[in-house]
Amino acid sequence: MKLILVRHGATEWSSNGRHTGTTDLALTAQGRVQARDARPKVTARIGADQPSANWSSPLQRARTTAEIVVGDGAFALDDRLREFDYGDYEGLTTTEIRQRAPGWTVWDGCPSGETVADVAGRVDSFLADLRAHGAPVSVLFAHGHLLRILAARAIEQLGAFGKHLALDTASVSEVMDQRDGPAITLWNDVSHCR
Repeated sequence: MKLILVRHGATEWSSNGRHTGTTDLALTAQGRVQARDARPKVTARIGADQPSANWSSPLQRARTTAEIVVGDGAFALDDRLREFDYGDYEGLTTTEIRQRAPGWTVWDGCPSGETVADVAGRVDSFLADLRAHGAPVSVLFAHGHLLRILAARAIEQLGAFGKHLALDTASVSEVMDQRDGPAITLWNDVSHCR
């Protein structure tokens, strides 16, 4: 199994460092360009003769990225791919949150929101269904923290391992089954971004 992970293009909040979980923001003009520029890279990773199953978070920033990259109607929506619910920290920057909770990181969890374990549970369920589905290649359009946790779980690590996997907007990454088990074969490739 090969997973191609595409983080959505830039939004107003991602550009200014605001935690964007459940708020349904549109891509900026720059985000749309980033998604367009990612298309050939994703197509090359899929391979010319390889069919793919395409999945997206239902939030519009991921959906629009998917529409631009693989085409409208060429992907299914799955709520398990929605971003980390930041609860009381939604829309705040890390600096603003640390004024309330010194030393906080998202990996500590969010009051009235989710924990890493909550998100790991969602992605574990999604990954199990992907394996049962049996598509050799799956392209997933989603969000920064969600994809970091998903990649960690896909390579059989704890969800918190995702804190070591930086992920930029419109990045393309890949996790693939290897002879010795699943491995990250490409990470945070943004060479296509202008």
